[in-house]
Amino acid sequence: MTYSARTNFRRQLTTSLIVGLVWWLSSALRHLWLQSNGFDLGIYDQVAWQISRGLEPRSSLLGLHHMGNHGAWAFYAIGAAYYLWPSIQWLLASQALSLALTALPLAALWRQARLPERLSWLPCLLWWLQPQVFNTNLFDFHPEVWAMPALAGCIWCSRAQKPLPWLLCLLWLLGCRDGLALVVIGLGLSELVQRRWCWGLFAIALGLGWMLSLSEWLYPWLNGPDQGPAALSRFSSLGDSIPSILIGSLQRPWVLVDVVPWQELPIYVVLISVPTALFWRRNSLTVLLTALPLWLVNLISSNGAQRNLVHHYNLPLAVIAVVAAIDGLQTSGCRAWPWRRLAWSAVCWAALAKPWFFSGHYLSRVDQLTDVNEALRRIPAESRVITTSHLAPQLTHRLQIEAIGRNPLNQRRLDRFDVMLLNPSDPGWQSGSSVQSKALQLAKGDNWYCQSWKSGLELCRKLEEVSDSTDQNDAPDS
Repeated sequence: MTYSARTNFRRQLTTSLIVGLVWWLSSALRHLWLQSNGFDLGIYDQVAWQISRGLEPRSSLLGLHHMGNHGAWAFYAIGAAYYLWPSIQWLLASQALSLALTALPLAALWRQARLPERLSWLPCLLWWLQPQVFNTNLFDFHPEVWAMPALAGCIWCSRAQKPLPWLLCLLWLLGCRDGLALVVIGLGLSELVQRRWCWGLFAIALGLGWMLSLSEWLYPWLNGPDQGPAALSRFSSLGDSIPSILIGSLQRPWVLVDVVPWQELPIYVVLISVPTALFWRRNSLTVLLTALPLWLVNLISSNGAQRNLVHHYNLPLAVIAVVAAIDGLQTSGCRAWPWRRLAWSAVCWAALAKPWFFSGHYLSRVDQLTDVNEALRRIPAESRVITTSHLAPQLTHRLQIEAIGRNPLNQRRLDRFDVMLLNPSDPGWQSGSSVQSKALQLAKGDNWYCQSWKSGLELCRKLEEVSDSTDQNDAPDS
């Protein structure tokens, strides 16, 4: 590495850390303002806390063992950090920094392509300006973000013909989420197109083998018989297991025609390609082939969340899109800053990212903060809690916590808890005012001790829970 490259690397590292810090503060502020959710931040926070305490990592919010959810064995590493200091900020900080630092292996790919060193900031900027990246950072937490530097690194190792680091990157991808097996298969397809048969067949076999091992062995073992991946129901029209879906799709490919949401297809293609498509050229197609398996699965899913930039499902496609831009610029012999195309990427970020939420949508619960914090202080750490989705991540360092959901609460389910924290005037995600009002009436009819606040927040506790707590002097308001 030349002196200018080392200098740029240090500057890019420093800038990446600054970007990561800004993103961390953004997600932390969103969480502080009660905009995070039990699905998925609360799920992973509870599991991380359980791992740090040597407990079985089973989410009570989800009702599944951690490895029976997405097979993310890499997530166990966070237990050491939680052992030192149990805080949800480990998740938010690691997510922000992983996303920001993905710019470094992308810059390495730029240098590998022998493009001008003075322009090595361009792939970094293209990555930081991806709307999908910014939105993923704000959308709670998902462990596949840890794999994004490895995805870019995997492509670098392949081009440098370094098999051992390449294999380690593949394994890390598989360890961060089951869905990344599709990316590993895509990497294999890209290798086959380049006639690197051993590399390609190995990656495809590794991805398929891991996917089938999870769905046919680990998930049923941990979750019960005939319990495959949680997302399998999104493809029920194609089959009831991964093997049946794969075999059926190969034997009757015309069935996919009925599954594809054709009216959404143009919008989906535009969303994932528009920030970087102006940089692509014909030789970009090889790396874009890596995106094909994940793109197809997201396309045929019955869950529309897999076809937008708000959720995390298309995050690996953002990495692939930037690498495709690097390949396109290599073909065109980039020697000067492509200001117009870069400006277009910035416009796309402004239009499709969500920074304006901090001046509007994310402020909707700020006036509840005082009441919520007071209520949280009155809930003992050992209590079994039922609450709303947006309050769950504030209470997940415990063995039993659930979100109330859409279904009415019955006496049998009520008996499983000691504390109820609800707000019928702001029921939150996947709940309703009537459901929460009836739940509170049920608790009061069972002689629970209840308190209310002007914001509409209500805290109900069993009488024995009140007598065991240190909060003996509160008079009930209702």
